[in-house]
Amino acid sequence: MSEKYRIVIADDEALICMDLREMLEEAGHEVVGIGSDGVEALNLVKEKKPDLAILDVKMPRLDGIQAARMIAHDNLAPVVLLTAFGDEDMIEKVFGYVMKPVEEKTLFPAIQIAVSQYRQKKDMVDRVKNMERELAARKIVDRAKGLLMDYYHITEEDAYRRMQQTSMKRGITIADVAQKVVKEIMARKNR
Repeated sequence: MSEKYRIVIADDEALICMDLREMLEEAGHEVVGIGSDGVEALNLVKEKKPDLAILDVKMPRLDGIQAARMIAHDNLAPVVLLTAFGDEDMIEKVFGYVMKPVEEKTLFPAIQIAVSQYRQKKDMVDRVKNMERELAARKIVDRAKGLLMDYYHITEEDAYRRMQQTSMKRGITIADVAQKVVKEIMARKNR
């Protein structure tokens, strides 16, 4: 495993945390926080912003599955769950997991898969957000063009050129110019 990660561990069994820390640090990773329950795990992930969280399924106050769901919902870090129980079917649908006792041969591939899936999901979410921003920008530019065309009785091409020139002069995006155009023309119409 060539990539090194900053990792938060949470398990209510101190011995398991110590073993995990040793295994991870020997592989070159940095354990940036250790918690003994799901609440501590969640707080550590929010505070330390690790590359990965490894959580036991059964913990007091907030179990690992609930903590993992909250971490995933807020897109804070990938999660690998540890389980000694027969609930792998439920876990597998949502997160990567490793059966206890934890062994390097199962832990490190699970880490790679969790990080890879997290990055893919994050990239997809980022692409969708960018597309939404671009669509919103296009809509406001089209609206501004229409208002300029009506207000000044000019062609669509002229309206766009005016916004483009203003954008370049002021060093702001054409979408920002369009928002100002819409606001200004609507204010004039409402007088």
